[in-house]
This record gives sequence, C-alpha cells and structure tokens, in this order.
Amino acid sequence: MICRSKACAAFLKSGQNPHILNISPPLSLNPKWFANHVAYTMAKYNMSMCALGMAEEFRANGIASNCLWPKTAIFTAAMEMLGGGGDIKDKCRKPDIMSDAAYAILCRDSHKHTGNFYIDESVLLEEGITDFSSYAYKPGKQFAIEIPELMVIRNDMISVTRIFHLSRPRTHGRLLPGR
Repeated sequence: MICRSKACAAFLKSGQNPHILNISPPLSLNPKWFANHVAYTMAKYNMSMCALGMAEEFRANGIASNCLWPKTAIFTAAMEMLGGGGDIKDKCRKPDIMSDAAYAILCRDSHKHTGNFYIDESVLLEEGITDFSSYAYKPGKQFAIEIPELMVIRNDMISVTRIFHLSRPRTHGRLLPGR
C-alpha cells in the first residue's frame, strides 16, 4: 500500500483534490480485537498506521490520506465464506454504505481533511443522511457485528466516540443519484 501510494505521489500532486483512502480500522489497543485473529488485526492496523504517516508526509503537497471502516458487518464473498454462509447476509449491510461514505470523503477538501479514521455511518451522518435502512439487506434485523465504542483519531486529537442508533424518526437521504 505504501509503495503504491508513494509511486502515485507525483500524479497525485498535480491533481485538483488528491486523496488516498484505505479501508482499514481506527487504531485501538483493546485486546478483544487481537484475541482470535492477531495476524489479520496487525495487518489492518499496519495499513492504518501507514495512512496516518502518509497524511503527515503528504500534507504539504495537499494530498489527503485517510482510513474508512464499516460500523457493522458488510456482506461480501469473504463474509459469506467465513461468516457462516448465506444466512449471515440478513445480518449485514450492503457494500453501498461504504461506497457512499468513500464518495463523501473523496469530495472533501484534501487540504483540510487528512489523517482521519472515518466510520461509514458517521461520515454519512455528517452529510445529513440519517436513514440507513436502505443499506440493510433485511431492515430491522440485528447486525452481526456492531461496534459500540471506538478509539478515533482525527487531526491529532484522540477522543472516544460512541456509535449508536438514533432513536428518533429518520428521514431518507442519499448521496448519489439513483441509489
């Protein structure tokens, strides 16, 4: 990842609003994330640390480097294979939520939005989207994985962000036309 990003740096420098966006998690030293899959967690955290380092390295050139991670399980072929077959699908969200969040991040000013660890749902909330039911394969079903608390690093400030479902009525909103 870092080699590819550095190889593209010259092209990114000439871009109008250049971004590098990794699909990697916020950094947390909570042992539960290491317990059953230490190698995977280390690999993903390595990507997160590289993104944070590149944010600072490329800051003067106006190239943003950020991470994006889902709040809940996203149904993919890997999830189907490792998560218990097709039955897990109803407890997951569609990949569309990640693509909509990525689009929102990539549209932000690269000079102002770099070095962040974003959560898909939080990004969309910042964009005014409050109804996430269209992202669920089966609206109303409990998600397989729900992250209640994350350590989030944004622009050198460390804070604990509690992720929660809104209890008030939601309005429907989408970033991309036709979605």
